Amino acid sequence: MSRVKRSGSTFVVLAAAFVLAGCSGSEDEPDATGTPAPNIVQPGAPGEPARTLTPEELDAIDPPRHTDADVAFMQGMIHHHAQALWMTRLVEKRSRSRGISLLARRIDMSQEAEIAQMQAWLTARGAKAPVLHRRHGHAHGVGARLMPGMLTQSEMNRLQTSRGARFDRLFLESMIRHHQGAVQMVNQLFAEDAGAEPEAGAFARHVDADQQLEIARMQRMLGDMAAG
Repeated sequence: MSRVKRSGSTFVVLAAAFVLAGCSGSEDEPDATGTPAPNIVQPGAPGEPARTLTPEELDAIDPPRHTDADVAFMQGMIHHHAQALWMTRLVEKRSRSRGISLLARRIDMSQEAEIAQMQAWLTARGAKAPVLHRRHGHAHGVGARLMPGMLTQSEMNRLQTSRGARFDRLFLESMIRHHQGAVQMVNQLFAEDAGAEPEAGAFARHVDADQQLEIARMQRMLGDMAAG
């Protein structure tokens, strides 16, 4: 299992730590409506007491912005996902397994939706977004490179020319490695102290969790295939 690191950003630490304390009436200052305003308590570091943040401190906390590493991650992951979609497209005419067909359909649907989400994220931030070309089996544009877990051209050719049980085994082995590469990309993002922007961080953690679940499912399928 991967160890997805959270950003060291002050905002993320504070946002995760804030607790709304109960209104005490005698201690809280009333707001304009006469309702006591809740205290925002920041738990202290180990060995240190918690403290109540002032309104000025709260106003000074800005949500973290995206970084160049966030942009590169999204652009690269679009290309990474695009190759996975190329792999799933091969299944219909080459596989004999209903289980693999269902798995490929799930990967296809989830990763195509995630590509659209990443493209929208990049466009909203004024960054270039790679364009998916399903017919060509890849994405065009910025960020194209061989990333962790991706198949080389010779490996793609070997998968494409396989059929039946040989294809099924090779597909699972290749897609497991491909998914592990995506998890590695997420870990690298957080290792660079990026992923602090709420949307970028949430998306990266979603990718990590989803890919881990599918890795486990494919490993079970590969084990069943070997046992059979």
